[in-house]
Amino acid sequence: MEDKKVRTESTTVTRDLRLFDKETKNIYQTVVIISKRANQIGQAVKEELSSKLEEFVSSTDNLEEVFENREQIEIAKHYEQLPKPSLIAISEFLNKEVYYRVPEVEDKSI
Repeated sequence: MEDKKVRTESTTVTRDLRLFDKETKNIYQTVVIISKRANQIGQAVKEELSSKLEEFVSSTDNLEEVFENREQIEIAKHYEQLPKPSLIAISEFLNKEVYYRVPEVEDKSI
């Protein structure tokens, strides 16, 4: 995740449930929306981290040749300090930054 996008608390806070169902009028639908967005964020962070760590992969898998790379450790520490994807998704939902749509239910009574 880009640093400019991650602007949320890094710890869990107690939230008022009434804030969650204002927009959708259904708390369960809100939970599904937030969980799907958290999965998207988690996948994006995982892909970004994998691509950054890919340059440190050595061609030999010899246990005796394990080197401590300072840059690799700094990258890992940065990603460990990021807020959890669920916290980012909740923040985005409450700030109305998440786009979602509910497919219309077709009437099958012909």
